[in-house]
Amino acid sequence: MGTTSGEAAETDAGAGAETGSAAGGADAEAATEGRPLGGYAAAMAAYAAYAGGWAALIRRSGRRLPERHDARDIALTAVATFRLSRLLTKAAVTRPLRAPFTTYEGAQGPAEVSERSRGGHRHTVGELMTCPFCMSLWVGTALTASRCLWPRATGTVTAVLASVAGADALQFAYTGLMEKVTGDD
Repeated sequence: MGTTSGEAAETDAGAGAETGSAAGGADAEAATEGRPLGGYAAAMAAYAAYAGGWAALIRRSGRRLPERHDARDIALTAVATFRLSRLLTKAAVTRPLRAPFTTYEGAQGPAEVSERSRGGHRHTVGELMTCPFCMSLWVGTALTASRCLWPRATGTVTAVLASVAGADALQFAYTGLMEKVTGDD
């Protein structure tokens, strides 16, 4: 999917800031003008508390972090994170969760909607709730921490989510093939 103008501005701002050039710095400054930097700082603090909460829960449980993560688990968690992030941020069925923070703009694709974040104090949460890339950090953290605490249950959940992602890919492939065969657009 394409990026919104806000995501493009943030990407441009990040690129300019990384180069360290005077022009890049000016571009970064211009790109963040009018952006809710205080809200972003609050979101970063909230994420730090969220990740810290998971770490405390793992420590309190007495479980040890794994020495290394199995490549299969990482791949399964990545696909599950992708699917759950899209479900939370784009699915029509989860629109009620986003509604207080977003404004509906229309259909975006099969079973997905396009929304924009509301203004004011709800803007940053609205951006998080409509950005699958942003949401994936939170979802990936939860799935990874859950795997440390409840490996069997989390393995089952990630397998289901990965299966749904695979089924979605097959549905798109089938639809594309049928359109090609029948000539329908």
